[in-house]
Amino acid sequence: MNTRGLLDQLMKSGDQLLGQVKNQKNAASGKGQGGGLSDLMSGFGGGAVTGGALGLLLGSKKGRKLGGKVLTYGGLAALGVVAYKAYSSYQKKQNMAAAEPQTIDRLPDAQAEQHALAILRALIGAAKSDGHIDERERQLINEEMAKLDNQQDTRQWLQQELAKPLDPAEVAGAASTPEVAAEMYLASLLVVDEQNYMERSYLQELARQMRLDPALQQELDAQASQALNRAG
Repeated sequence: MNTRGLLDQLMKSGDQLLGQVKNQKNAASGKGQGGGLSDLMSGFGGGAVTGGALGLLLGSKKGRKLGGKVLTYGGLAALGVVAYKAYSSYQKKQNMAAAEPQTIDRLPDAQAEQHALAILRALIGAAKSDGHIDERERQLINEEMAKLDNQQDTRQWLQQELAKPLDPAEVAGAASTPEVAAEMYLASLLVVDEQNYMERSYLQELARQMRLDPALQQELDAQASQALNRAG
């Protein structure tokens, strides 16, 4: 499964599906807006943000903004750069040995693939943290995934991830290194709506389960905020 390539494609894919989903949801409900991801669909007017299937996973204004203005330009490399800056600043402030952080943007393909898989798990977990990925939305994501990746094992894996109950401890298990944990937290931070209690609680529990140092978490928060300001 080429998760790294798939994530890059997802991040850079167009917004055609978003309009399709919005039209279908509005037709089904007879209303202009609905709950969960239907609210997300209504926020993509005017072609301001693209996202394809990833857009279905980015459920907050912050996620849409970064997904549209930063990640769609740089893909996974952009996420790695932000994580690298945060981790480097953390090391400096903690007077740690100046070993170069091994973030996804600086790794050979095999290691980057492991990071990408963990990031995708984090994105899916964060998207589910508000409890609003229903069967139809899973189907639409799967259909879009099929356009980008025709490997059956990829689609089966995604279906399983979308269908399983959300467990922060299980998601955190993919954090094999501090750098992976930083990337997973950052990806999750860019998806969740911190004004939503459920999503905020999930993010904090994920950080706890990954044993993320609060000082590193603070750096990641700061770097994400800076990236969003630059994207604006």
